[in-house]
Amino acid sequence: MSKNTKKVVIGGTFDTLHEGHKSLLRKAFELGEVTIGLTSDVMASKIKEREVEGFEQRKKELEDFIEKEFNIKPKILKIEDKFGPTLKEDFDYIVVSPQTYETTLLINKKRQEINKKPIEIVKIDFVLAEDGQPISSHRILKGEIDRQGKLLK
Repeated sequence: MSKNTKKVVIGGTFDTLHEGHKSLLRKAFELGEVTIGLTSDVMASKIKEREVEGFEQRKKELEDFIEKEFNIKPKILKIEDKFGPTLKEDFDYIVVSPQTYETTLLINKKRQEINKKPIEIVKIDFVLAEDGQPISSHRILKGEIDRQGKLLK
C-alpha cells in the first residue's frame, strides 16, 4: 500500500451476494485499499432472522466477485461483533448502506471514547429492485426478486 492509498473498511454478512452488496463493494474499492469484515456464522445467526449461507461459502462468493471485478485478492476478516477491526485499526473511510449507518455512528462514538479519530462515513443509497423497493437477500430468498432486482412474481 502506497503512502497515499486510503484505508477503507466495510462489514456485513454478505449473504446471497446481490447488486446492493456489489454497489457497496464498488464504492469501497473506488476509495482505496479495502478490509472486509465478514460476520462469523455465530454472529450471522444472532443478527439474521433466517438461515444464512455458511462463512466459507459467503467468503468464497465475495472473493470470486472481487477477483473478477477488481483483479485483486481481497482482505477478508471474520468478525464476531459489530465493531470488527474498527476499534483497533485506523481507517480513512467506512462505507455503509442506510441499513448499517447507525452502527457506524456507534463505532465512531466508541473510537472517540478510546481517543481515536473518527472514521469518515461514506453512505451509499440502497440499490432498488424493479418495484422501487431495496434489493435484499431476504427478498431474493423469498423468491420475490433475483440478485439484480428483477421481479420474479
